[in-house]
Amino acid sequence: MDVALGLVILFTLTYEPILGYINFQKFKRKVKTDDKERIKFYKNSINSLWVPTLFILSLVGFTDLSLEQIGLTSISLNTEILGKWVIYSAIIVGIIFGLAILIFIIGYRFNSKIKNSMDKMKKEESAKNQFDVMMPVTKQEKKLWTLVSLTAGITEEIIYRGLMIFALSYLLPGLSIWFILIFSSILFGLAHTYQGVKGVVRTTLIGLWFSIVYIGIGSIIPLILFHALVDYFGKIGEE
Repeated sequence: MDVALGLVILFTLTYEPILGYINFQKFKRKVKTDDKERIKFYKNSINSLWVPTLFILSLVGFTDLSLEQIGLTSISLNTEILGKWVIYSAIIVGIIFGLAILIFIIGYRFNSKIKNSMDKMKKEESAKNQFDVMMPVTKQEKKLWTLVSLTAGITEEIIYRGLMIFALSYLLPGLSIWFILIFSSILFGLAHTYQGVKGVVRTTLIGLWFSIVYIGIGSIIPLILFHALVDYFGKIGEE
């Protein structure tokens, strides 16, 4: 199992940070002249995330690795590892943020003021973000983007929270929990190199926040749902 865990860590260090960035640059060039390129990019993204995830899940069937060890289990509150203040603060922020996203999603559908405000905000962001080109435009792309969002929620939480935190703790038991959480979060941030330096920093911080919540609740299932919701929220304003 040690070799398999090492391979997953190697994947997170090389594939998304390097090949993922290169593939995105190719996509940006091609999508300017080929409208079908966005669909291809979505499908490739889904496949590139599911391959390592299915490999991880296969380890559950063929090694001593269990679903519980990678966070695919029921919620069990634990504030001893990081402290009550840290855990409760992270959970409260998550609840507030999640409710805010739901309100915006519902409001976008039924409130013209919220819709106009969201559309204006998206246009302003589009001028700044170099990765906005990947956002869906056609109905087919928007439907597939929902699948991309769900895939990212499931696979990235299994890879970067469930497996990565366990693997680092298992292979390097002498490391402090905070080092493990920060390092795994940096790997998560590097998986988003296509978003530029600011994007890497932002996703690293989000990853650290998710990791703290995971340590506190012992399950990545709520994080999977929240992660998918956040990614789906990116489609709002593209309609």
